[in-house]
Amino acid sequence: MGCAGFTCSKNSLCALNILYVMVSLLMIGIAAWGKWFGLVSSFQVVGGIIGVGVFLFVVALAGLVGAMKHHQVLLFFYMIILFMVFVVQFSVSSACLAINKDQQEQLLEVGWNNSQSTQADVEKTLNCCGFLQLPSGNDTCPAACFAQHTCTTCAAKIQEHAEEVLHFVGGIGLFFSFTEILGVWLTYRYRNQKDPRANPSAFL
Repeated sequence: MGCAGFTCSKNSLCALNILYVMVSLLMIGIAAWGKWFGLVSSFQVVGGIIGVGVFLFVVALAGLVGAMKHHQVLLFFYMIILFMVFVVQFSVSSACLAINKDQQEQLLEVGWNNSQSTQADVEKTLNCCGFLQLPSGNDTCPAACFAQHTCTTCAAKIQEHAEEVLHFVGGIGLFFSFTEILGVWLTYRYRNQKDPRANPSAFL
């Protein structure tokens, strides 16, 4: 039968979903670890990562159960959801790879202004103060350099590595988007294959 057979399709789909389960648990674990040890204080960031991890876990679990039981309804919804995730992830990954310096600065500034706790995390981690301007007057900064008056702006430090990070994130996202379209194709093929252990005259 080779890899075109029922068993091979089933095992490939199960392996792919086990990989997704592992990735989702890793995301949830890293976010919880970062929050527990105080590396990230922003609840929005931690909640967002955990939310994505839980969503991926539920989708992967549905795909795994559907593959194990050859369940037509579960496999259909799994295929539709996975395709939608592929479209979104492929678009975001392509944008990360194509973004220019000016767009990077605009996005970073929007993200910076959205959360005070995220600002504090970045200032403390990168040992910098402010985004484009250093604090003045009664403004404070949690960075160690603030007391010594040796701080630089965070925009300068972030932009040193922003392009590398965006390319890395875009590359990883692009890789996983292709595994998702592979999952859609495997699911479509698997749904239309006969289970050799079932009634040979029944088409499942």
